[in-house]
Order: sequence, then C-alpha cells, then structure tokens
Amino acid sequence: MELTARHRAYWRRNLLLTGTLLLVWFSGTFVAGYYAIELNELSFLGFPLGFYFFAQGALIAYLLIIAAYVRIMNRLDRRYGVSERRT
Repeated sequence: MELTARHRAYWRRNLLLTGTLLLVWFSGTFVAGYYAIELNELSFLGFPLGFYFFAQGALIAYLLIIAAYVRIMNRLDRRYGVSERRT
C-alpha cells in the first residue's frame, strides 16, 4: 500500500508528538531523579522537594502527558480525516 503525502504528514506529526512527550517524560523521571539529592535540600509543605516531586508531582505529570496526548491526537485525527465516529 502506497502512502499518500497526507498520510506521511499525519505520521510525521504523530511521531513528533510522541517524541516530544517522551522527552518530557524522560526529563521528569530520569533527569529530575538525577538531581534528587539537590532537590531534597529544599522543602515543600514540610517534605523534602525530591520526595514530594516523585511521590506526587511525577504522577500528576504523567496524567498531564496522557491528557495532552489524547487531546492533541483527537485534534490531529479530525484534521487529517482519520477520526472514528462515536455512536
């Protein structure tokens, strides 16, 4: 099956979105984890900031990443005419 220019543009945008969100995930998980000792020197609501970020903030960040992916992909699907109809 030969892909049209429209299909290639759709997949290019899809891969760009996925790569961007994976970079955000990596930054929030591994890069921030690398600096956990420095983050623990600060406190937030009586807890070390590193603990608070990884116990609460990371979960919120993951939910925001998922919500952003769903919202942007739905818009992208409608723009390129590949959305599914809800009945």
